Amino acid sequence: MMKRGYLMLLTGLMAGLLLAGALSRAYGPAGSVSSIGRPERLELVFLLTSEKEGWINAVKPLFEDHFYRKYGVRFTLILYVTGSHETVNLMLSGSVKPDVWSPASSIWIPYFDKKWRELRGNSSIIGEWYPVALSPLVLAGWSDIIERYDIKGFADLYRLARAGIDFKYGHPDPLLSNGGLMALIAEFCEALNKTPDQLTIDDVRNPRALEIVKTIESKAVYYGKSTGFFGAWAVDAGPQAITFFAVYENVVLSYAAKAKAKWGVGLKAVYPQLGVLYSDHPVVMIEADWVDDWKRLAARELLLFLLKPDVQQLAQQYGFRPVNPLVPLDVGVFNEENGVLSEIKSRALRPPSGEVLEALLEVWTEVKNPGV
Repeated sequence: MMKRGYLMLLTGLMAGLLLAGALSRAYGPAGSVSSIGRPERLELVFLLTSEKEGWINAVKPLFEDHFYRKYGVRFTLILYVTGSHETVNLMLSGSVKPDVWSPASSIWIPYFDKKWRELRGNSSIIGEWYPVALSPLVLAGWSDIIERYDIKGFADLYRLARAGIDFKYGHPDPLLSNGGLMALIAEFCEALNKTPDQLTIDDVRNPRALEIVKTIESKAVYYGKSTGFFGAWAVDAGPQAITFFAVYENVVLSYAAKAKAKWGVGLKAVYPQLGVLYSDHPVVMIEADWVDDWKRLAARELLLFLLKPDVQQLAQQYGFRPVNPLVPLDVGVFNEENGVLSEIKSRALRPPSGEVLEALLEVWTEVKNPGV
């Protein structure tokens, strides 16, 4: 189901390559006539989320060296790492003025754009953007329980709750975590049998949908700041502490074997039949007055570097699926023994509008478990 997305990605990348090539010729290699105006040093502020911090930290020295060798400019990639929602707040307040922005998911792009336009008189600073890594949101749980109750998605949690079957559920707080917001979107989508891009503000206020989501959330025992916490908690505390939790796929990869070694049963990822929301980790070009031509060049070079086959291969070591279709999936990492599937058969879902995203964040206080 991702092939169409790959084709769109390659089409967009071709335009990006042409632009980067034009800029490269304009600024030229060190010592050329076109090196007039070349800075001695260049810094690029990269505002990104913590999920990919390990990967980007590994890439950082490689890219800095690449840029120097190609352009003869001493280059520093300045990383500012925080949560997706916080990246939006920092940009809106002006506390951070990034040259490149990478939230965990593209669902934040229309939300930020809407908020920015409201503050800045309908002007936008969102330029071109492309995904650089994929990590689907999954419903994780203990493999024996998932198989016993035939869990295929979030709607099954409502079925269990209505049947009086006791279980403990968890996901990060949507106000703090991209993973938590994606979980809330998935719950509403399954309650309404609609894809995220089909959701309207009226849907978010639909009494039936609110009742279903509130029932699911009534089984929540913990909300937190990150998805990684739930994998570690499951391993430490076992099935009696947490039954199901909404997390990124890489969390299952990291903890499935550890859980099986300690508790005799592993963790398993469920990819909802309605469709899968991907944390696609877009790299967003910022078009603002603080971004000059050299920074635009460096931003596009960074994007292209992150999509190189060897760099995409490196991303898999951190639990991310490659977006470059020329890079094969490492089935030694992505397999059922590790609690995940190598091939995801559920369709890839498109994000909701910025207005719907805002409505979901507003309704969260109504559906959350007040006792958590």
